[in-house]
Amino acid sequence: MQRRLFLAAGGAAAGFGLWRASGWAAERTSMDPMADFALNGQLTQGGWARGKAPTDSTRLYLNGQQVRLAPDLSFFIAFDRDAGPRAELLAEQRGGGSSRGSFAVSPRSWQIEHIPIGRRPGSAPSEEYARRREAEQARIRAARLKDHAIEGWRQKFIWPATGRISGRFGSQRIYNGSPGAYHSGLDIATGTSGTPFVAPADGVVILAAEQSFTLEGRLLMIDHGMGLNSAFLHCSSHAVKEGDTVRQGQFIGRIGATGRATGPHLHWSIKWREARLDPLLFLGKMGV
Repeated sequence: MQRRLFLAAGGAAAGFGLWRASGWAAERTSMDPMADFALNGQLTQGGWARGKAPTDSTRLYLNGQQVRLAPDLSFFIAFDRDAGPRAELLAEQRGGGSSRGSFAVSPRSWQIEHIPIGRRPGSAPSEEYARRREAEQARIRAARLKDHAIEGWRQKFIWPATGRISGRFGSQRIYNGSPGAYHSGLDIATGTSGTPFVAPADGVVILAAEQSFTLEGRLLMIDHGMGLNSAFLHCSSHAVKEGDTVRQGQFIGRIGATGRATGPHLHWSIKWREARLDPLLFLGKMGV
């Protein structure tokens, strides 16, 4: 007969939880994941968190998907714009033990604009456009698969440029009840092309488009490590090339209006794996 033991440990404020034992394996269900996994960050839709797995952890999972652990057991996780209300971390440990913690991901109110008419019908894309677009998207997908031993993900990000915020992450238009795509980044307008911008954190350049992409224009992408990357759209020029290591605050390009843009601005988007994140949640006040 299999032996099971349930033992309630001390209070949640100390980071204690519930231990379960089955034979030699044990699982600890955390009552305070903020303490047990040392979580800190923005636990909200479009947000992120850094943490540290419990001692002797060998694998970490977020909602069933494996998360990479740094040699010191630190990790980075993030939450999509439409993430659900709760998330769970599970750390597997040497000897068959594990530690589990569930936490809330707070919802946000997005800037939603209801348009009482349908979207204007556009002409079907030509075969040439479709071929070109597929090639561009393939380059973007390939860039995001690149993984470098860089630790920008550990840093507090800085503003890549200062200017007027002309577009916010998550904003969306609803056309006669049919939702359009939400805005996937932060737009910073400086009023003119050629304004320099800098790297918000350390990273490696994973894409620097020599020619303007149809939508993104002169696209520049940086890997910050641990699956976290930045993309800068509509650039007028780049000061770095693919494979370059860049440091926080380094000049990397100039703002422009290339691609599909109504005026010069820097569209900055951040992704962790497939989750789109709000750059504002990585930043302090502009100019500080």
